Amino acid sequence: MKIPIISRLWETRAGPKNSFWGSTYSFFFGSTTSGKTVNETTAMQTTAVYACVRILAETIASLPLHTYKYTETGKEKATEHQIYNILTDEPNPEMTSFVFRETLMGHLLLWGNAYAQIIRDGRGKVIALYPLMPDKMVVDRTDKGEIYYIYSKDGQSYPLRNDEVLHIPGLGFDGLIGYSPIAMAKNAIGMAIATEEYGAKFFANGANPGGVLEHPGVVKDPARVRESWNSVYQGSSNAHRVAVLEEGMKFQSIGIPPEQAQFLETRKFQINEIARIFRIPPHMVGDLDKSSFSNIEQQSLEFVMYTLDPWVVRWEQAIKRALFTESEKKEYFVKFNVDGLLRGDYQSRMNGYSVGRQNGWLSSNDIRELENLNRIPEELGGDLYLINGNMTKLADAGAFANKNNTGLEEKK
Repeated sequence: MKIPIISRLWETRAGPKNSFWGSTYSFFFGSTTSGKTVNETTAMQTTAVYACVRILAETIASLPLHTYKYTETGKEKATEHQIYNILTDEPNPEMTSFVFRETLMGHLLLWGNAYAQIIRDGRGKVIALYPLMPDKMVVDRTDKGEIYYIYSKDGQSYPLRNDEVLHIPGLGFDGLIGYSPIAMAKNAIGMAIATEEYGAKFFANGANPGGVLEHPGVVKDPARVRESWNSVYQGSSNAHRVAVLEEGMKFQSIGIPPEQAQFLETRKFQINEIARIFRIPPHMVGDLDKSSFSNIEQQSLEFVMYTLDPWVVRWEQAIKRALFTESEKKEYFVKFNVDGLLRGDYQSRMNGYSVGRQNGWLSSNDIRELENLNRIPEELGGDLYLINGNMTKLADAGAFANKNNTGLEEKK
């Protein structure tokens, strides 16, 4: 693909483009109704946002990720393919697979897009992947419909072809880029920042939001009296100190108590609101009010099915599209293994294995691999698929009974 000349790269087009660039950046992030500035940095300073991003990023990073190839009997790990080691162990000499995937997933959750530069050798094979910052990337299409990227670094712009970038987009409206969950929910996050700041200032003022000092006469220097009062009684370290009032002065509080303003309830609601944005079960961010022993396991399973699985599919399809050639796509694919998150407790697993073993669709080695145990040698029957001998069709059971009855009558 031919990259357009630099002058054409910067032309305004009606086609899709990275909406976090230029003047539109302030529309998506920037100021909120609460008056607080929300961007990827300030949002991460909110405990609920940090917890949600960390949960999803670390979970995606910790899942086993393997490259497979299709076989006549199903699939097997393609350990000989160069992509296998890049994705499983070391995407580049500077990062482990865990750090690489954690970084890209963090970008995906904060900016709505994750980018990595694809380094190839002279034969076109992938030899390394390096993360790229989403806020420095511009995505667009040429007049012929070809996608290209422009990455800015140290004041210079570097054009990249479509086959040089691994791009994992989040939810978007044009099929090209994703929109940031932080930007789309900036008012909810801004309110969480505002309530947290209110709580901090409340305790910074000695747990006294404000008040007035009443004097029966005329105060000649009110500023000196106010400064003297604040220097002794302001601040959480000075809370509950005994105030000494002279010349008939009285202190009258005019602040709204937090319980009347439902401060704590507001903070708790904002935590649930942010968890709702990322579709995280409340108990995973520390809210156990409506959780119990019986429903936490079900919520955890729903987290895998409805929260984690869509992200996993995005990763798998983006990797297959960007890292494999057209001929390889028919033979190879990548797969995250989420079975470990769906295993349940020990008793549930054993009951499930027992059903699979007795009905012939699990062998001993299948079960042992799921439990990370060593395989039983083939000569000892580790790969045998067995069924209960007393299971037979009803029609055969009737014929067998008739035959036995006939034999008994002949003996008589």
